[in-house]
Amino acid sequence: MFLRRWNWLADGLLAVVLAGFLLAMPTAGTQKKPNLDKIPKQVMDALKAKFPKAEIDKWSKEKEDGMVIYDFEFKQEGQKFEADIKEDGTIHNWEREISVKDLPEIVRKAVEAKYPQSVIKEIMAITEVTDGKEELEGYEIILETARKKEIEVTVAPDGKFLEGPGVKK
Repeated sequence: MFLRRWNWLADGLLAVVLAGFLLAMPTAGTQKKPNLDKIPKQVMDALKAKFPKAEIDKWSKEKEDGMVIYDFEFKQEGQKFEADIKEDGTIHNWEREISVKDLPEIVRKAVEAKYPQSVIKEIMAITEVTDGKEELEGYEIILETARKKEIEVTVAPDGKFLEGPGVKK
């Protein structure tokens, strides 16, 4: 009799624990929405003015070169973007995902020469914003090397490496 009650209790407890675990797990396709209430109005206004259809995936507040920067990762009409916006609402820079076919040949050849047999996983075209003027700064490229190591490099439009493994600043 005691064992039967114990089994019933153990089975019930197991069911409660499993139910709680399953309820706590995120379901496929659902993602926690970022809390946008903590973003200053001038920062959000600047983002929406430049990218009116931005669907924010992630954001963070960082300190960079003595400035407070809000770093956004978002999609606009299905395309991946990132933007860094200063605390006063000034856009510092922004990035747009591009395909390999849109990468300038000089940049592609520089990457192929330095990292032979690597595979390009992602390319973000970086646009610097200075005094409201936008200028292509370069390309942030994520590669999988021949040794299956993932690395990130930044290459200027002229093919010069700006950042990454082995690049001196």
